[in-house]
Amino acid sequence: MPTAGKVFVSTFYKTVTDISASLEGYKVEEEYVEGDFKVNLLTEVANISINEGILTGLYSFDHIAYNYHRGKVAPTAVTKEVLFSINEYDGRTYLAIVDKKDVANRTANRLSEIIFGEMGVIVEARILPETLKKFHLENPESTKVIFFENMDIPNINKLSLYGPDVVDTKLFKEYTKIGDPWYILTKSKKFGNTVGLVRDGSVTIFNSVDQAQYLQYIRDEIVPMTQPPRSREE
Repeated sequence: MPTAGKVFVSTFYKTVTDISASLEGYKVEEEYVEGDFKVNLLTEVANISINEGILTGLYSFDHIAYNYHRGKVAPTAVTKEVLFSINEYDGRTYLAIVDKKDVANRTANRLSEIIFGEMGVIVEARILPETLKKFHLENPESTKVIFFENMDIPNINKLSLYGPDVVDTKLFKEYTKIGDPWYILTKSKKFGNTVGLVRDGSVTIFNSVDQAQYLQYIRDEIVPMTQPPRSREE
């Protein structure tokens, strides 16, 4: 089963130890009332630990879902748990989250508020088009899917190529000249993982890995590929 997640970077430096202090013991409750249904919704950060300079933790939040039962739709509280890790690389602080894109984005924004007091300090860790192309060229025969954006063709936003021989096609050479790689599905030459990688830092591993292995891969291969974040003063 594929494992999805995303990597983010902080625009403001803070040590892992200081971040741990900001997260430790965080817990917020909010009462939710809908008719006769009443419940306290909890948001918290738990299981904080630091090992070899890497912070890991569990961000959890309650939300309301609706179940159909015997002709009625009833609300119920559901807890969502999201594993994350934080590490330092090249003088910057990176956040990796294991979950689909919308949950990862929401979690990053909430952690930004908890750690730095405002949303927007933790931002997407973006990958330059030339870096993505270089990653593909390290093992071109394994690239099965590639999307291009910023095309020069009017009214064409994105183009894609699928298949085991995409790099040998005339279209691939043409698209590379007039557009930027936006998404690739290939195999990591260094680690052997089959990876879907988007320029906004979204990463999906398609071979079998657990969440800890996923986070390790993000730290070892994806984080060094990202570009420094823009200064907040710009």
